[in-house]
Amino acid sequence: MARKPADQSVNRDEIIEAAADILQRYGYEAATMKDIAAAVNLTAASLYHHFRNKDALMLAVLEVGLEYILSQIEPIASADLPPVDKLRAMIEHHIVGVTENRAVGAAMVFEIRALMNMKAIANGFTAEDDDDIIRRRDAFFTRRDRFEALFRQVVSEGVACGVFRPLDVPIFVKMLLGAHNWVGVWYRPDGRLDGREIAVSMTDMLLRGVLAERG
Repeated sequence: MARKPADQSVNRDEIIEAAADILQRYGYEAATMKDIAAAVNLTAASLYHHFRNKDALMLAVLEVGLEYILSQIEPIASADLPPVDKLRAMIEHHIVGVTENRAVGAAMVFEIRALMNMKAIANGFTAEDDDDIIRRRDAFFTRRDRFEALFRQVVSEGVACGVFRPLDVPIFVKMLLGAHNWVGVWYRPDGRLDGREIAVSMTDMLLRGVLAERG
């Protein structure tokens, strides 16, 4: 099948989705722009019309995934609800989101180190592009910190009001988010449980470990 030129290309979201799938299948080091172009029936030259190189495309995958889940979590964290209800909803939304976007979830686990080590000019950017890609990378990590901070905020609220037992909040939240993110690695759509069932089961287990004992 003939490849599409740039002026007949698929849209940006389709390219990002394909890139996430290729990154999941091959990993960052082995994946190529040619692989990604083929997945959306583009010529390699057409793909470069949209994204300067693999680093820029990987960053776009991570940005889309993070902004999506933040849009789900932020309203819950600020809602007028008891901390346990907020934490339950946040955990469930995160896990369901990972099961519905497995490739992006896997990228959040496996490609973060590549993002941290990104050297824009060395990977095909001009000096003029360098400031922009590094700015976007730093903004991504700032937003990721914001995401983690929302969970810390809600857990801290629960500890303060006695609903959650005293604990090391930063360590608990990192453990929590690590468990969520790995669901994207092991989850299978044809498995015994669907994403929502897994989310409910995991939420029950995770909350059981943090709820204060009732006297």
